[in-house]
Amino acid sequence: QVQLVESGGGLVQPGGSLRLSCVVSGNIFSNRAMGWYRQAPGKERELVVIFTSGASTIYGDSVKGRFTIFRDNALTTMYLQMNSLKVEDTAVYYCQLGPWWGQGTQVVVSS
Repeated sequence: QVQLVESGGGLVQPGGSLRLSCVVSGNIFSNRAMGWYRQAPGKERELVVIFTSGASTIYGDSVKGRFTIFRDNALTTMYLQMNSLKVEDTAVYYCQLGPWWGQGTQVVVSS
């Protein structure tokens, strides 16, 4: 049974930083697309960043230069480092690996 569990969300002021984590059970990172998506209230889920199965990294236009995706050497945890956060980054953030999704972690950017 594959499970993805996100953590690290919270309340942060504009300009601040957060690091989200996604722990994956099953250690099946290889050869699968993996990444982060987000959904703001009243909006559709959108791509934040993804490692494609072809080893490319694709960032959403709104987060380029501010967010970074990386994973640990053991390939059990995926991270999203978010810097220079903006109010419009407020959303529930989901990690994704192949066909599997986490339950989401809430990020609120507000002064």
